[in-house]
Amino acid sequence: MGFPANGSAETKPLKFLIYGRTGWIGGLLGKLCEAQGINYTYGSGRLESRESLESDIASVNPTHVFNAAGVTGRPNVDWCESHKVETIRTNVVGTLTLADVCREKGLILINYATGCIFEYDAAHLLGSGVGFKEEDTPNFIGSFYSKTKAMVEDLLKNYENVCTLRVRMPISSDLANPRNFITKITRYEKVVNIPNSMTILDELLPISIEMAKRDLTGIWNFTNPGVVSHNEILEMYKEYIDPKFTWKNFTLDEQAKVIVAPRSNNELDATKLKNEFPELLSIKESLLKYVFKPNQKTAA
Repeated sequence: MGFPANGSAETKPLKFLIYGRTGWIGGLLGKLCEAQGINYTYGSGRLESRESLESDIASVNPTHVFNAAGVTGRPNVDWCESHKVETIRTNVVGTLTLADVCREKGLILINYATGCIFEYDAAHLLGSGVGFKEEDTPNFIGSFYSKTKAMVEDLLKNYENVCTLRVRMPISSDLANPRNFITKITRYEKVVNIPNSMTILDELLPISIEMAKRDLTGIWNFTNPGVVSHNEILEMYKEYIDPKFTWKNFTLDEQAKVIVAPRSNNELDATKLKNEFPELLSIKESLLKYVFKPNQKTAA
């Protein structure tokens, strides 16, 4: 196939083909490429249309392809429960088609996937510090969204050209963005309070570009090391952004009454990513450095 060895250095000038132009991560990727002087183009083809993907690749001639397209549902993953065919078309058929076309063309695909395919269990107890590893089998299929994502991850293991990044509860410094996990929970009437692994995009998206440069493939837990709870984030929000902010908690049982599909709660083991990128900050350090301190409105 002509794929470079996993972790080899790229020598020819980079050119990225990015899918997901209108999405949050896709938009941020374009801005990062501009800032780094990397040549990039957004794909115009539909993921489920093989011919349109082949046309994009032929016209762009990229060194790497990034997939930040996908259906997460609006306003949330409950949408997928009543739009199953649409969810399959993009998240399953589309992603697999793109991976297959890229493999045929000898291209690495950086695929922004999800870590919401696990839930705490007897071997990975909440608060134990024992996280799910890259090779662990997903154990959460409570939502149709997560079910499709777990299926695709399993199938993509067979594609040696794919770098699967398990993103969780993404957070960025843009506190006005409705997709931002912090923005979401500050607007909820009530929140649960469960420690989770999360992804600080301001720190991790540049790392994903570096992973492409290193031609890394395989599955990666793409979260900051450690966990943080809803209340811990909201305490930081109160300390740095709005001292008058208040919130109410409720239990998972109470939450279940107001959502259609259960939500995933877990800790992912980020050791593999930390070993590749030793500078990677823990979740709480990253929250302070990239999110709360840059946005600080309270007196220092």
